[in-house]
Order: sequence, then C-alpha cells, then structure tokens
Amino acid sequence: MTTNPTPLIVSFGEMLIDFVPDVAGVSLAESGGFIKAPGGAPANVACAITKLGGKSAFIGKVGDDEFGHMLVDILKKNGVNSEGVCYDPHARTALAFVTLKKNGEREFMFYRNPSADMLLQESELNMGLLKQAKVFHYGSISLISEPCRSAHLTAMKAAREAGILLSYDPNVRLPLWPSSDAARDGIKSIWNEADFIKVSDDEVSFLTQGDPQKEDVVLSLWHDRLKLLVSFKGRVPGFSVKVVDTTGAGDAFVGSLLLSVAKDTSIFENEEKLREALSFANACGAICTTQKGAIPALPSGSDALALMKSKAN
Repeated sequence: MTTNPTPLIVSFGEMLIDFVPDVAGVSLAESGGFIKAPGGAPANVACAITKLGGKSAFIGKVGDDEFGHMLVDILKKNGVNSEGVCYDPHARTALAFVTLKKNGEREFMFYRNPSADMLLQESELNMGLLKQAKVFHYGSISLISEPCRSAHLTAMKAAREAGILLSYDPNVRLPLWPSSDAARDGIKSIWNEADFIKVSDDEVSFLTQGDPQKEDVVLSLWHDRLKLLVSFKGRVPGFSVKVVDTTGAGDAFVGSLLLSVAKDTSIFENEEKLREALSFANACGAICTTQKGAIPALPSGSDALALMKSKAN
C-alpha cells in the first residue's frame, strides 16, 4: 500500500523585515525602539503551513545583504523549502515600519525603492519547484511594478497549465500603489484566475466601494472559476482571545485553510468538512494575535486544537 506524499504548497511574493515599536499604541515618531521581525504575507503563509505539519516552499527575491540572508535562514529554520529564493546583489531587502495602534491594528511605512522583491525576473523563477505544487499562493504586492509583475503572471500561467490550484490573498497595501484606482485595477486584473480568494471586510469595501456587511456586495466578487471565496461575515464562529498584535493573523488563517484544501480538495463541495477547516483556521488566526510578530506567533496544530477544545467546554 502506498501513501500519498504530503502535498506541496508554493507561496510567491515578498519577504521583508518588519520593524515594530517595542511599545504598543505609539506612533513611529514617538517610539523609542523597534523590534525586528521577519514579515511579508506570502512568506508568513509558507511558515504557517510548515508549523502545522504541512509542506511548503517560497519563491521570491531578497537582497544579498544581512537581512536577506537572515530571512532565508528563518525560512529554513521553519522547514520551508527556499530553493526558489534568489539574491539580488544590487538591491536591498525591503523594510517596513509597522505601527501597532492601541486597538492592535496596524499602520505601515515602507522602504522599497526599489527593493529586491520588486526585481524578480521571469528567468529567475524556479519552474521545477513550482510545478511540484498542489496549490500556488500569492498576493497583490508582486503586481505593483515590473519586472516582478511579469514574473508573477508567468508563474500563475505555468501553475494553471499544470493543473495547480491558484490561491489569492490580495492583502491591500495602498501606500505601495501609485493611487487607489491603480491598486483597485491591479488587484482585480488577476481576480478571475483564482480558485480560492480570501478578502477582509476592508478589502471588500475597497474593491467594491460597497458595504461589506451586505451579502450581495461580497458576492459581487464571485466569478465562475472560483471554488471558494472567504470573507469575514461570521458564518463560522471565531474565538475570543486577548489581542496583542494582529500581524500575521490572516496569514495563519490562510496557511491553515490551504493545508486543509491541499490534503483534501473535496472540501470545496463538502460543507461539513469546510466548516471544520474554517473553524480550525479561525483558531490558528486567533492564536497568532496573542503574541507580537507574525512568524514567531504562528501556532502548531496542537495549539489550535487546544483552543478549540477550551472554547467548546
């Protein structure tokens, strides 16, 4: 009897350094010091998957500098395949200063002009690695400028032709786009390619310019190829925890859900399985908010199950 190999999930896009004030609730200017943390949503998702016992790889570009090598070391320490990471000898690894407001929400200030992640070229894509994937996951930041945009589109096309599921978490970061209209157009330019999309209420509001609490507004984002659109209208209950930092919570959720999908694609047609997977993903996202930083706060499967059990009693 042969066992199915663990399915591979390949994450594509940016990995960077987040600098977070060491005291919550202060502006960047007021902060006396900063904690350095690895960041970048696609990389967070890759780490979330391995923390839960899955198999993931990251494709992207960092600077050939101390921060770039540090980030690749973090991927390796978290069990993420880093064969798809390139180093740019001329551009720096991107930096982001992230303010944690008193309610745990974030504000961003980015340093990337241009940063190495923006300079990934089609010729640098590790197509052999990509084509081993069951799921190919990406965001929208890699669509903002060339040559990375072309590399992103080429990778998507190759994945689609190989029968790989496409997962899209737009992760709107308006300060990085030339304008709001450019962001809306750019994010929507690949919308109809994805099999799975996750959107926050703020993203629904931004993309539709409608009320995210209205079901018809959310459903206006549906398209015929889509197998699952996840928004946060609360059909599957979440978990109440003491929030310290929301950074990476959505990535923990996405990583968990993608792992469930990769293991069993019948989840798209089975509501009971889907609800179970969403509840588990909610627990993963909740736990991630209870510590500072994204990757250090990512939960294990036993952490998530323990939270689910504690709230069920």
